[in-house]
Amino acid sequence: MVHRYRSRISGPLLDRVDIHIEVPAVKYRDLADGREGEGSLDISRRVESARAVQRDRFRGSKVHSNAQMTPRFIKKYCEPDSAGNRLLELVTDRLGLSARSYSRILKVARTVADLAGSEQVREEHLSEAIQYRALDRKTF
Repeated sequence: MVHRYRSRISGPLLDRVDIHIEVPAVKYRDLADGREGEGSLDISRRVESARAVQRDRFRGSKVHSNAQMTPRFIKKYCEPDSAGNRLLELVTDRLGLSARSYSRILKVARTVADLAGSEQVREEHLSEAIQYRALDRKTF
């Protein structure tokens, strides 16, 4: 049923969605675990910092966030490191990504890098961004 539902969503429509992930049910053991994750205040501070970086990055242009980047800005601000380039080549070939999906991955990776406080888009940022493109994978 899931496969049939997903097949009704066209590829070009999915390409326009930046992030699509599956959220599995959480096991009781994980819910009852007393360990605390990152707090909301800390997350909020990281998000505000990333937004400030984006405001500075795009100051004087019509772009306000990474999601709005044009191809020119993508080329300027999303250039991955060499390991990231190899990962992108591998994933693009294996998954048969469209040009639009490729650009979306770069924009999300730029945001992941901003949240991590990194000026460079690195392999780990791309890896995380690729994980957010679950419906691009051919095997589902």
